[in-house]
Amino acid sequence: MTINEQPLWLHGEGFDMLGIVSLPPASTPAQRTGVVIVVGGAQYRAGSHRQFTQLARFLAEGGFPVLRFDLPGMGDSPGELPSFEDTAPHIAAAIDGFQKQHPSVERVVLWGLCDGASASLLYVDATHDPRIAGLALLNPWVRSEASLARARVKHYYRRRLLEGDFWRKLLTGKLGLVALMDLQGALKRMASTRPAVPSFQTRMAAGWNGFQGPILLALSELDLTANEFNEAVKNAPFRKMPPVNDCIQTVQLRLADHTISNNQTRIELERITLEWLAEKMESR
Repeated sequence: MTINEQPLWLHGEGFDMLGIVSLPPASTPAQRTGVVIVVGGAQYRAGSHRQFTQLARFLAEGGFPVLRFDLPGMGDSPGELPSFEDTAPHIAAAIDGFQKQHPSVERVVLWGLCDGASASLLYVDATHDPRIAGLALLNPWVRSEASLARARVKHYYRRRLLEGDFWRKLLTGKLGLVALMDLQGALKRMASTRPAVPSFQTRMAAGWNGFQGPILLALSELDLTANEFNEAVKNAPFRKMPPVNDCIQTVQLRLADHTISNNQTRIELERITLEWLAEKMESR
């Protein structure tokens, strides 16, 4: 099957962005649901090791039109790169332009990696946009001093303390003092951090708890960012307000890193995403 890809200029108030739309083969019935890939970090629309390009084409072959776009200051979009906390106008402009050029797209799923996933949650909290039918979140970013310390203690030092090699090095004096001081510092940061969290995590939690559509949460086993988010959903403010829906599907990606650089795992995630879209969007 042959997909069709088209460039698309997206216009907002004071900014312009270049997007690429991947469309299903002409023989495929038009889907009412499209996917908007929200790029995170200092990346452009192709993503690390062309991750977003391959995802967009795979989903288009599966029948879903997909838009990926460059934020201002990245790739082919002029301007200054905004913080992920301030991308709501850019996501809205992307959806507007997508639907204007392809009116058959009545609703969209936001798919994001790292702070692109965080930006997606911030967007639904800020706008309550009724066009958002679902969220696909890969390794969302919730970094704070406390979350980093908590994740390091639980997912790194706990594992090290169970390794015989750790104790042999400690007893023979081969274990650096720096490592012990790092562990001590992490424990202090966990103990001394105030319960309040920075505002973007609070707003992310509100988006997470208030969104009533299906959510696909994919977490990489070998990624500290994923570990931090996994810990965050067990603590305030995420824990305070259980989700109002039971539509959260969590997938653990074994032996996967932050950007899913392993080809086999990338293919698995693409398959999981397409199956989730086909099941959840067909019923809505």
